Amino acid sequence: MNVKTISDRIDVKFIDGSEWEDAMALCYRTFLKFDAAMYTAEGIRNFRDFVSDHSLKRMFDAGSYQVIGAYVDGELAGVVSLRDNRHISLLFVEEEHQHLGLGRLLVRTIAEYAMDKLHEEILTVNAAPYAVEFYHKIGFQDLGEAMTQDGITFTPMKMDINV
Repeated sequence: MNVKTISDRIDVKFIDGSEWEDAMALCYRTFLKFDAAMYTAEGIRNFRDFVSDHSLKRMFDAGSYQVIGAYVDGELAGVVSLRDNRHISLLFVEEEHQHLGLGRLLVRTIAEYAMDKLHEEILTVNAAPYAVEFYHKIGFQDLGEAMTQDGITFTPMKMDINV
């Protein structure tokens, strides 16, 4: 996928290496705004360490960690990332662009990629408490109860994409 133009204002595309820092900063900034209050200090530290992890960047550089960005008027407004061909690792949309369909668009785009290019049939996610309702609305189902690991609370979920 090169650039996929959705409207005269919105494009989606895989980010390149020069956009990595901006994408991870967007994730951390949005996490602090919407998710951090539900986490322990350990969880916040672990999330910060995850988005600033050099091994994650090496995986991205090697092509084994995909990140797609949504751009509004040319500015990065949201990101989704895919780990292990089927697991949504990050999904964040800047506050001023939430509730406009960008999250749904990002998930749909990464699902199409996983199905068409990687031949996957499901997507999984460990949904933060703030995002559980969103994931339910777009077709994800709980795989179990909410749990906390390393200070990070999440609900494991999946969605069939080969329908």
